[in-house]
Amino acid sequence: MACCGNCFCCQCCCREGDTRTPEELVKKDIRTRPTRDLAYFIIGYFSSECPLSSPQCHSGLLAPPCCSVTVLISPPQTILGEIRDEEDEILPRKDYESLDYDRCINEPYVEVLEGMDNKKAKKYEAVRWMMMFAIGVTVGLVGAFEISWFSLLDSNTLLMTRECCFPLSLLELLAFNMTFVFIASVLILIEPVAAGSGIPEIKSYLNGVKIPGIVRLRTFFCKAAGVLFSVAGGLFVGKEGPMIHSGAIVGAGLPQFQSITFKRVKFDFPYFRSDRDKRDFVSAGTAAGVAAAFGAPIGGMLFSLEEGSSFWNQALTWKVLFCSMSATFTLNFFRSGINFNKWGSFQLPGLLNFGEFKCPDGDKNCHLWTAVDLAFFVLMGVVGGLLGALFNCMNKGLAKYRIRHIHPKAKFIRVLESLLVSLVTTVVIFAASMLLGECRDLSAPTTHNTTRSGSEDINSTIRQFFCTNKTYNDMATLFFNPQEAAIHQLFHQDGTFSPLTLAVFFLLYFLLACWTYGVSVPSGLFVPSLLCGAAFGRLVANILKVKLGMDIYSGTFALIGSAAFLGGVVRMTISLTVILIESTNEIAYGLPIMITLMVAKWTGDFFNKGIYDIHIQLRGVPLLEWETEVEMDKLTASDIMEPNLTYVYPHTRVQSLVSILRTTVYHAFPVVTENRQNEQDFMKGNILVSNNVRFKKSSVMSRAGEQRRRCQSMKSYPSSELRNVCDEQNTVVEPAEEGEDLLQQMLERRYAPYPNLYPDQSPSEEWTMEERFRPLTFHGLILRSQLVNLLIRGVCYAENQSSATQPRLSYAEMTEDYPRYPDIHDLDLALLNPRMIVDATPYMNPCPYTVSPNTRISQVFNLFRTMGLRHLPVTNAVGEIVGIITRHNLTHEFLVAKLRQHYITI
Repeated sequence: MACCGNCFCCQCCCREGDTRTPEELVKKDIRTRPTRDLAYFIIGYFSSECPLSSPQCHSGLLAPPCCSVTVLISPPQTILGEIRDEEDEILPRKDYESLDYDRCINEPYVEVLEGMDNKKAKKYEAVRWMMMFAIGVTVGLVGAFEISWFSLLDSNTLLMTRECCFPLSLLELLAFNMTFVFIASVLILIEPVAAGSGIPEIKSYLNGVKIPGIVRLRTFFCKAAGVLFSVAGGLFVGKEGPMIHSGAIVGAGLPQFQSITFKRVKFDFPYFRSDRDKRDFVSAGTAAGVAAAFGAPIGGMLFSLEEGSSFWNQALTWKVLFCSMSATFTLNFFRSGINFNKWGSFQLPGLLNFGEFKCPDGDKNCHLWTAVDLAFFVLMGVVGGLLGALFNCMNKGLAKYRIRHIHPKAKFIRVLESLLVSLVTTVVIFAASMLLGECRDLSAPTTHNTTRSGSEDINSTIRQFFCTNKTYNDMATLFFNPQEAAIHQLFHQDGTFSPLTLAVFFLLYFLLACWTYGVSVPSGLFVPSLLCGAAFGRLVANILKVKLGMDIYSGTFALIGSAAFLGGVVRMTISLTVILIESTNEIAYGLPIMITLMVAKWTGDFFNKGIYDIHIQLRGVPLLEWETEVEMDKLTASDIMEPNLTYVYPHTRVQSLVSILRTTVYHAFPVVTENRQNEQDFMKGNILVSNNVRFKKSSVMSRAGEQRRRCQSMKSYPSSELRNVCDEQNTVVEPAEEGEDLLQQMLERRYAPYPNLYPDQSPSEEWTMEERFRPLTFHGLILRSQLVNLLIRGVCYAENQSSATQPRLSYAEMTEDYPRYPDIHDLDLALLNPRMIVDATPYMNPCPYTVSPNTRISQVFNLFRTMGLRHLPVTNAVGEIVGIITRHNLTHEFLVAKLRQHYITI
């Protein structure tokens, strides 16, 4: 039936002149709506009428449909100063798990604490420091190995200096580039998560999101090998981003002394068997990767703090800095020895070296920068922010196109796309060098500084490219050189490139780099952005010199252009400032770099997010920002919590635990007892308890359906006793006939939402309605992995015995299978007696962080993010649980949706 257009429901659902039915409007956005809202819609559509509608409107729900799903079907509303395109919005996926950063203070862990003395604590701390040093050294060795292979594979660019016909040179270059890109793309087919730079994934991991396969050894091999071939294949990608990802993998795997890829390689190493320890080492490995890539140990530590970690402590800061220093000087030691044959000289700190910025000797009128230049730096920051926003917008559109049209198809389509990008890139740069390059006299370049990696001079990277003797092609010199060499030329070589060459190079590099980032090869974005920005900065310097006749240092403007464009793309401030200062070895650039990065970030943030945040959002990762907006404090914890709880009792039958674990996907369960002493409070109208009753009333139908699903899943249980139990329960609850109140029918039939979970508190036929909705007294939280571990190890006791007869597990036994805990489907049900009882109290966390239902969102958010929580129970004043908050309840998209519902309610 079409919208009546008279009631509030239809006015908020239908556009002007729209004749679609309400169900058609809702169906359009059903893919992005939470499952619970969908269930409410289906039930309510056939069971109740919209109280705000006219008689002919049949768009009702349990609550009015537009009130419960207005988030997606209402007209665009301005929330927090922005208008969101709802059809284009990608909501966070709910299949991402969170890390268990908070310690579970259960009895096995307390036993470990009681056995810990100062001697053991110092030993544990010494092992941690040794692991930090080992991670740093390993990352430095990986960097030294990669740069040796880079220099070997990049030698194919020397083909361009051969005196032969250019078609043959083009075919040779195409053969080399497309072969290398094909190998890199095939490696991504082996491990798809190795594609890209890896920084969005590592940032998500450090934020507390567990992404499958992101720190596996197989990912490391595919990433490290793939980036060699993708860079050598002539693609406009960098190796610094994959280096950061490789460092994070080393940090995650080395302290574990085991690997899933090589399952037989396993040592008896009892330390660091938790997500908390693993995440700290990943932070150290990430910082070591940045330090090895740029020779910036302090910048690496700040990068791990600014871009990734959502929770930090002072002790970790010193350890991460130590790890970064170890990586920097290990790489420095080997590079100096290999290039200069002077082992121990420590002259080449990182994979990327900007060289030393200094004026020519004897030129007293030369200054690196002056106060007048700051005005131009600010303008360059604005332009860099605009260019970065344009880059991110274009790349986001390309990424969406790949998600919709390339990724769903066969995997070889991704390989073909990579080959197409390689083909177009090679042909474009070859044609641009032939047609637009300018042959310039070799005597023209003026070198401010000849300090480069190795003993080679800058002029050794000049490319003749079919020009006559004693001339060189300025366009080919930029395109057919390693990116680091091109950046060094733009920083330290004056008068080498014409303005037209710089403009064409910037435009082509901008477009091709934007197209390349996101293809199925390992690819970084730092160096391409630096090179693109350096060309922009040199272009500005040339214009100021030629048109305005200003006496400026061109290398400074090239550096500021790099900072402006890179800042506009990635939107980093603190860490990027320190990285650039450490890479230039010039503290005098601190102020202009910082000002430029801030202006670029503010300008870019006006239009969109940084490139890494965009790709995180496209993957649907539930990332938590640094803080919430002020307007979010109109909501409370009760507005965003999940009231439909799946809980267990302190003493629960095996049959019920197996049923719960097999029919739910939750990773933690509240341990509760039903409080019968509060029955009189219900009749007195106690506000706190009545709120709890309201939450339980709204969830009883979902609990009933959940129980039926559990019984169906238990049909395959080998024990005939359990099958009979489920059959009996199914006969008790029959489907409600059409038009009948399902809730009332359950109450009249004395329906028990769960089977006999707790022997001493079985549901009674004489229970009243108030008894059936009695509050749940909260005792603690227990994880899914812990319950499965208890079942697999047979930790239970018979009904006629005391719980003291139940076997006890130590902390080492509880964490033995970390990080790959067994699944409930791995459990052999034939070995279990369904009537046995599991005492969960020794293994639950009895003291998790909790909040009140009236706690404001900013307080909830800060507690959850700062403490690195995975689950946050909501309890009232008398200790009764009324809901639970997870990461998905605190994402920006979810909070905005709840805020819109709040406005509609008002």
